Amino acid sequence: MRKRWLPLLAACLLPALAAAQGFPERPPRILGGFAAGGTSDIVNRILAESATQTLGQRPVVEVRTGANGFIAAAEAARSAPDGHTIVQCSTGMLTISPELPGVQTPIDPARDLLPIANFAHSTQVMAVTANSPHQTVAGFLDAARARPGTLTYASAGIGSVSHLSGARLEQMARVRLVHVPFRGAAPGVLDVLAGRVDTIITNLGDVAQQVRGGEMRLLAFADGIGMDGFSGVGQVGDTVPGYAVSGWFGYCAPRGTPEPVVARWADAIRAATEDPATRQRLLQNGLVPRFEDPARFSQTIAADRAAWGAVIRSGNIRAE
Repeated sequence: MRKRWLPLLAACLLPALAAAQGFPERPPRILGGFAAGGTSDIVNRILAESATQTLGQRPVVEVRTGANGFIAAAEAARSAPDGHTIVQCSTGMLTISPELPGVQTPIDPARDLLPIANFAHSTQVMAVTANSPHQTVAGFLDAARARPGTLTYASAGIGSVSHLSGARLEQMARVRLVHVPFRGAAPGVLDVLAGRVDTIITNLGDVAQQVRGGEMRLLAFADGIGMDGFSGVGQVGDTVPGYAVSGWFGYCAPRGTPEPVVARWADAIRAATEDPATRQRLLQNGLVPRFEDPARFSQTIAADRAAWGAVIRSGNIRAE
């Protein structure tokens, strides 16, 4: 019986092993779903540079904005499952949008994408422009209670972590804000800087440069952890007990990508998180290196999807 199965087993495994040995045959693509210049885009470019050492080919970063990253995800899902196209999978795309009523997604990420690895944890902050009248989280919330439905918060798009972070703040602090979605965090930050939007809860990396340059102020960290280098900045949870939000940036391949090719990408991502120069670049952008292999990353996705789903249902939150 064993002899009868060996040829069949070899017929299944040899093409995948051959694909892995020949991968990559050309520069692979890393698709990003958010605007150039934001933390999402920065993460892709950091990975592309570092992964070159492991892959032997420099990945090309391409931006396809819209639909909370799903424009890029759909393109990846339609691509040949050979490892030459992967997509950045953010918290919002994989754990919030599938749970949010009213969101129409062009693909089902659980069905059409295959988790490769997690790469970085993102520190979340609540930020305002430097000349904002709001000096503290408590002051901002007092103003929101005094003028319900007038203060605004920007997000990286409907169903993004920044969207649900603002919605969760409304829910827990019992205030009513106006959500202003953008095609990525970078344009939202620009509108906060211009005074057209009151605040944004987003990745520290989206605003770190402006904060260091004195153009913006951090009202508080929002992830319950914080980061060195920003002394005197408290937590949103100090004012709204129990409030804490966080995010991550991982990567996925089209469903059907051979396991050895997925493993090759996972090795490249792991090596990137272990590289001192790459770790430093991530930390400078408000990110913490966080490698998780395909199995562990899949568990994180499932756990966070359940947690965000509970928040959505508890607050009866729908896409606008």
